[in-house]
Amino acid sequence: MKSVKLLITLIITGALFSSCNNVYYDSYEEYQQTLEEVVSEYDLWYVDYHRTSGNGDIPYVSRAFTLSFVNGILYANNNIVDIGRTGNGFGIDVGTYNTYNGLLETYHDIDGANDFEVTIISNNEIRLYNYLENVSYYLIGYQVNTFDYDKLFYENIEYFLQEYIAWEKVSTTGGEPNTFDYENYLAFTPENITTFYSSQDNFGTDIESINWNYVGDYEVYDVAGYEDLKILTLNYDGGDIEEFELSVVNDGRISLYHTSSQTTYDFKGRGFVQYLKTESTKKEAKETVRNSNRKRTKVERKVKNRRNLK
Repeated sequence: MKSVKLLITLIITGALFSSCNNVYYDSYEEYQQTLEEVVSEYDLWYVDYHRTSGNGDIPYVSRAFTLSFVNGILYANNNIVDIGRTGNGFGIDVGTYNTYNGLLETYHDIDGANDFEVTIISNNEIRLYNYLENVSYYLIGYQVNTFDYDKLFYENIEYFLQEYIAWEKVSTTGGEPNTFDYENYLAFTPENITTFYSSQDNFGTDIESINWNYVGDYEVYDVAGYEDLKILTLNYDGGDIEEFELSVVNDGRISLYHTSSQTTYDFKGRGFVQYLKTESTKKEAKETVRNSNRKRTKVERKVKNRRNLK
């Protein structure tokens, strides 16, 4: 690995010279990118939060799924839903940055100033290290038109499920009759990644009026041999356990294949929850805005094999 070190310094090599934007060259290199060129080379930097190391935390990085550095402006996508559309793909303006003093200096509108040492890991991967918090974040670079949306959704599926107040059942296909046929709504709370609620209220019920009849814990598993599939288990407080193969149809729809009855249920999201950089009021009648206190945690999922093939 090679560190991008842009330092204002005096180098004594038989002569003294100074520069406001020096770079170190390895003997075999003819040119090394400046720090500005490195961080602005890609439209989006996906924050691979599960690789985060260290014992500290920079709140705005923990909230972000992607970061962008564009002409001194710092952008972030704090939502999975509508990613690729919000801010033409860059997300929302959350602050400023500069690279003049050899560090990536950022100023977030809420969190204030944080500086990072930047290390190039590979052609499209960098590490941001904050020495005050002793934390390292690993970022993967993409252009807007080549961004890996599947990776984003499936690696962060728990957070995607939180981005709607409710998931409403919109279709039931095949399978044997079972008790889950009567469940019309699901909800996954943003306060943690373990609690779910369900309701048998009629379709079309106002989301603020849904009676959440049932509650329990849920868990998401990786599926051996599949990158675009998860297993979801709902563990009702009453003792019932329902298991599904979970797949993402788009950023407003999921498909749950009930493994025991071989029934497929499609759910659509209702009441999009937008996570901004600060507390805000409702922007649209159907859009709920929460503050940016939600942070990601490192998720270590268990692995299961597929039990039933469709």
